[in-house]
Amino acid sequence: MSLLDLARRHAEAFADPDGVAPTPIPGLTVIRQTRPTALQYAISKPLVALVLQGEKRVSLGCQILEFGAGQSLLIAADVPNASQVTRADLLRPYVSLVIDLDPAIIEGLVVEMDGPPHPAPGPLRVDPTEQEVAETALRLLGLLDRPASLALLQGALLRELHYWLLMGRHGQAIRTLGLADSHARRVARAVNIIRANYARPLRIEHLAQVADMSPSSFHVHFRAITTLTPLQFQKQVRLIEARRLMLAEGAIIAQAAHAVGYESIQQFTREYGRMFGLPPARDMRQARSRLQPAA
Repeated sequence: MSLLDLARRHAEAFADPDGVAPTPIPGLTVIRQTRPTALQYAISKPLVALVLQGEKRVSLGCQILEFGAGQSLLIAADVPNASQVTRADLLRPYVSLVIDLDPAIIEGLVVEMDGPPHPAPGPLRVDPTEQEVAETALRLLGLLDRPASLALLQGALLRELHYWLLMGRHGQAIRTLGLADSHARRVARAVNIIRANYARPLRIEHLAQVADMSPSSFHVHFRAITTLTPLQFQKQVRLIEARRLMLAEGAIIAQAAHAVGYESIQQFTREYGRMFGLPPARDMRQARSRLQPAA
């Protein structure tokens, strides 16, 4: 059975209404969409997505990447992005296998690999999927049919999968995630705090201390890695969460704004419109109208 067959079978059995099908293997998820989607906004953690069928578009600022079956998307840092599935239908749904990159596994491998890392490319890129990566992913996903073997073998196969990713076209960008004292790892510690406390006032001095940098150095490296300042990053986390609260949980505008830390509804509405292109009320009406045919 092919990797596409295994992934599609798992997704058809376990995908939630959003097309997300978690697996018992840590950090491994199957995505399935049966039609093109609207723009979806997220601040993604480092990951690699192997596209097995269909096509997708992802943008980061002015950078727009379009890719499809046989290609892999790398997101090498916590960066804001907008994405949408552009080709999918019931007979040939969009299917991808998403692998969360594990810094602990990468660190262990980097220690054993020769040579210092070269300067890494940007945080977002697309390349053809290497055969070794696809073959290891096939064996890893195949363990879902053998529960008795899963606990014993998944760790070794996850490590092998990370090894082939490091050895492939994505390797230089992934490698920095495994350097314990790299700027990427330091900034990631601060990002985790922002994610967990996005509704609270931001203290740059505390974040810089967590990253073991001076405030000025922290600003420079944070922006270089995430493409945003810390305040811009927090704002986007807040707005993305507010949109989710309104769309998925039915929160009214004021509730969503206050839940994510805004005191002024006018400021929330203004910043929401800048990010998503429409004020909250119009954006919700359009989003719900797109979802209506599937109800």
